[in-house]
Amino acid sequence: MNRNPAPTIFVQLRSRISLPRSQPIMLGQVAFLICDREWEEPLRNLVIAVPKEKEGNRLLLDLIQIIPKILMLIPGARIEPMGHNHTLIELTGREAKPSWIWFPLVWLLLFFGSALTIMNFHADVNMLEVQVRIVEMVTGERDEHPYLFQTAYSLGIGFGMTVFFNHLFKKKWNEEPTPLEVEMFLYQENLDQFVVAEEYRSRTTHIGPSSGRRR
Repeated sequence: MNRNPAPTIFVQLRSRISLPRSQPIMLGQVAFLICDREWEEPLRNLVIAVPKEKEGNRLLLDLIQIIPKILMLIPGARIEPMGHNHTLIELTGREAKPSWIWFPLVWLLLFFGSALTIMNFHADVNMLEVQVRIVEMVTGERDEHPYLFQTAYSLGIGFGMTVFFNHLFKKKWNEEPTPLEVEMFLYQENLDQFVVAEEYRSRTTHIGPSSGRRR
C-alpha cells in the first residue's frame, strides 16, 4: 500500500500584527499558508504560542520556533519559507474608549504652540519690516501696519500647510502619503527593527557563550 508523499507547505510570515493578549496565537493569524487542502484548517488552527504577562506588550516569533510545531503536526512535511523570517506581534488588551475630555486641551496646546513657534520665527527674521517693505514697493506708500497684507499672508500659511500635508481633517486631496505618514512609517520601521534586534540580543545573552574547554 503506497503512502501519501509528505506535503509541501509554503509559509510567509507577516512582518507585524496586533493580537489580543488573552487568546492563544495560531499559525493562521501570523502567516500566509499554501498547502494541500486537507491540511489548511489544521495548520491555520495550530497554536504556536500562548502570551504571558511577563512578556510585555510585544512578542517576537521566528521560523525556528514555528517549524518544529508544524513538524509535530505533520511529520516529514517539507516547509518552504518565503519573505520574512520573523513576525513581531503587538499584544493588546481591552480597547479603551477614547476620552473626549482631552481633545480640546490637546487642540489648544497644539494651536498656541504652533502659533508661538511661527511668531518667534517671524520675530527672529524681522518679518514685520519685510512685509512693510514689500507693501511700500507695491503701493509706493509706507504703511507701518499692513493688516491687509498680513491677513492674506496668514491665510496663505494655513492653505500652504494644508496642501503640503495633503490632509484636511479626514479628507485627503489624493492617494499620496503625507509627509507625516511617511515619517510615522519610517519611525515604526526603525522601532520594529530595534525591538527585533534587542530580542535576538537578549536570547543570545540568555544562552551565553561556552564556558571554555574542560581540563
